[in-house]
Amino acid sequence: MTEKIQDTARHWIKDPSIDTVDRQEIENLIQTNNDEELTDRFYREMEFGTGGIRGIMGVGANRMNKYNIRKATYALGEVVKKNCQAPWRVAICYDSRKNSFEFSKECAQVLAALGIEAHIYPHLNPVALLSFAVRSLQAQAGIMVTASHNPPKYNGYKVYWSDGAQVTPPHDQMIIEAYYAKKGFVHIPLISFDEGQKRGLIKWISREVEDEYFKLLQTKFVNQPLCQKYGPELKVVYTPIHGAGKVPCLRALGMLNMSQVVTVPEQIEPDGAFPTVKSPNPENPEAMKLAVDLMIKTQADVALATDPDCDRVGVALLHNGLTHYLSGNQIGILMLNYILSNLKEQRRLPANPYFVKTIVTTPLQDTIAAKFGVQVENTLTGFKWICRRMGEIEREHPERNFVFATEESFGYMTHNYVRDKDGICSVALMAELSLWYKLKGMNLMQALDQIYETYGFSSEALLTLDYEGKSGAEKIKRIMERFRSQNHRTMCGQNISQAEDYKTKESTDYLTGKVKPIDLPESDVLGYCFPSGDRLYLRPSGTEPKIKFYIMVQERQGDLTAKKKKAQEKIEAFLGFVKKESELA
Repeated sequence: MTEKIQDTARHWIKDPSIDTVDRQEIENLIQTNNDEELTDRFYREMEFGTGGIRGIMGVGANRMNKYNIRKATYALGEVVKKNCQAPWRVAICYDSRKNSFEFSKECAQVLAALGIEAHIYPHLNPVALLSFAVRSLQAQAGIMVTASHNPPKYNGYKVYWSDGAQVTPPHDQMIIEAYYAKKGFVHIPLISFDEGQKRGLIKWISREVEDEYFKLLQTKFVNQPLCQKYGPELKVVYTPIHGAGKVPCLRALGMLNMSQVVTVPEQIEPDGAFPTVKSPNPENPEAMKLAVDLMIKTQADVALATDPDCDRVGVALLHNGLTHYLSGNQIGILMLNYILSNLKEQRRLPANPYFVKTIVTTPLQDTIAAKFGVQVENTLTGFKWICRRMGEIEREHPERNFVFATEESFGYMTHNYVRDKDGICSVALMAELSLWYKLKGMNLMQALDQIYETYGFSSEALLTLDYEGKSGAEKIKRIMERFRSQNHRTMCGQNISQAEDYKTKESTDYLTGKVKPIDLPESDVLGYCFPSGDRLYLRPSGTEPKIKFYIMVQERQGDLTAKKKKAQEKIEAFLGFVKKESELA
């Protein structure tokens, strides 16, 4: 194994495109017999998944570096040229991570050498502004250099298509095939950044594009007159956790006249080292510690946090002397109820309204939508599938009107001007609805309880089991096979009313025996539905060596305290069941 890895490493550094300093780094590892490090860097190529590439930065075949960035961009460029009409354009954006700007320039230099216009932001920006630029500039594709909320040593490369959404079939497979077909780096065309600008092939994206985004965003504020009048009464703590959210999120809050915004000084400026957190993920309470401390100190109403590429938002508040961190489902419930309640009250709810969510997002949102006559569209997990469905509806049913999109993993979109989860509009909406409830004498926990009293209580849990390496991948496969072969009719004392297999695209109704097709793309996902409204979904992660179990329970009987207690008991039962089944696989 050692000789094979060393041979792979020696072959890699023979490529004339490898810089002298990088070649020397690998030669030193070979000479010192650093087998562990060499193996990690060369046991495989950097994998190009359905959304792009992501990994630890460094020198080597299995590392995020300029060579793999060039290769990925060459593959994208070739697919654009073969499938789109000239003139060709690609928009490029980047976050605060180490090397993000340098990697973005590498992308531009390869595209320009291929005769494709590269439009790049002159400063870091969130995902939403990359998606918006693709659409505004009528580009055929987009590149976002980010590893989202991964630890500092990671970076990544996400690919977007002409609709501004993350790439989906068939174009994702075309790019993947082109990526793996390209051997080595020496024949990847490259020109200097300056030369690309001189030829008019590398261009900075103008400030007007950002201004256009905010102008359109303002039209989607739900209650701007209320905010203009009472905005200063809400005290908000905000942190971008060293990421790209500072300028755009503060701009959006300013447009809502939220003058009492306090920022976390240690985290407000971009810093790819993310020195104050272990991982810059606002889904985790640890990442919001400084924001919560400041919220308590300043007696703020709410704390909001966005991740490095500013596509997710985390929310925390004080209630009865305790800090509460809202789940992604709870945030989505609050947003949906606020939007629909106000649009109806203002008589602005459009005809034929619809909202989009993923199958693993709480079904309580379906209940809320039904109350307002809003049709629900459920998709596979991942915002790219939400946006793909939006595009299909726009083309096939232009009479239908979008009102909201959400997924349980802290992603939301209040408008259809972009095609990915948008942390800017999410921060603005959370500030809006926090003010709305405050003026009614409620905080967000009290608002949730009011919603639960109206629609029934729901609670959710996500169990993630990690299985590393080849043996781990086999274990995950066995778990999925076990659940399929067991053909469960009951779980945790409940009869299963419906079983869904998204791999075979079949839904079986156990009450009638009927089998219906699932009108979604094939995916390795299993779902179980119960007469109580409870649901269980399981799926392997598409990007990490993990399997995820999504547990969703509902309670409609008894007072709210009793409902919460019963729901927690059911969640514990489901957790115990899936852990045991996984151990037996």
